[in-house]
Amino acid sequence: MIGTGFAGFARAYAPVRAQRRLASETFCPEARGPPERTVTTDNSIKIMAVDDHPLIRQGIAGLLSVQSDLMLVAEATTGREAVHQFRVHRPDITLMDIQMPEMSGLDAISAIRSEFPDARIIVLTTYVGDTQVLRALRAGAHAYLLKNALHKELLDTIRVVHAGRKALSPEASFELAEHATDQALTTAEVRVLRLIAQGNANKEIAAQLSLSEETVKGQVRNILSKLGAKDRTHAAMIGFKRGIIEF
Repeated sequence: MIGTGFAGFARAYAPVRAQRRLASETFCPEARGPPERTVTTDNSIKIMAVDDHPLIRQGIAGLLSVQSDLMLVAEATTGREAVHQFRVHRPDITLMDIQMPEMSGLDAISAIRSEFPDARIIVLTTYVGDTQVLRALRAGAHAYLLKNALHKELLDTIRVVHAGRKALSPEASFELAEHATDQALTTAEVRVLRLIAQGNANKEIAAQLSLSEETVKGQVRNILSKLGAKDRTHAAMIGFKRGIIEF
């Protein structure tokens, strides 16, 4: 079991929590003061912001309000609400968070794109694991940005995607390149890794998956080898960081 070793994982993952705080500060309109509104036109790019964090949505609204060619037309706090709002407003660009209640951002992207194949969606998140980036792109996202991106980078990406091109943040590009030749975990190994991260021992994992303990031990060895992990705790940490498993 991970046990006390998971405290080390929590400390190692602290930069992600710090990044979330930075994202809130970056987009928080109160930190910048009230924006001066710019009049938009009928030709403005219509945007929907999807995020369960109100400060992020408020910050995006403030940022867009001073752009004459951009207009916020809808907001959503869950993936399910995003699908409904898309049907109603048909935005040109959707800014989509990944981790949300009820329906994840990735599931929402798939649902929207299956119904509206021309939908253009930008993932705006705090997560930059290569597996998460690939999932987003395969689901139909046109761009992948971190919430601590500079305002200009976000605005430029919106216009680039609206023009029909794709974009990745430098961090996302680096993560993809870093792990491009890595051997992927199998579906069975991902299930085992998820149970490891929950603190289960091999015997408990075997019982839950109706496998022999020897089979589980073999899968754990494969997981450690493929991830280059020193131990089970390290494997769980890598799994979370790369987006192979989620909190």
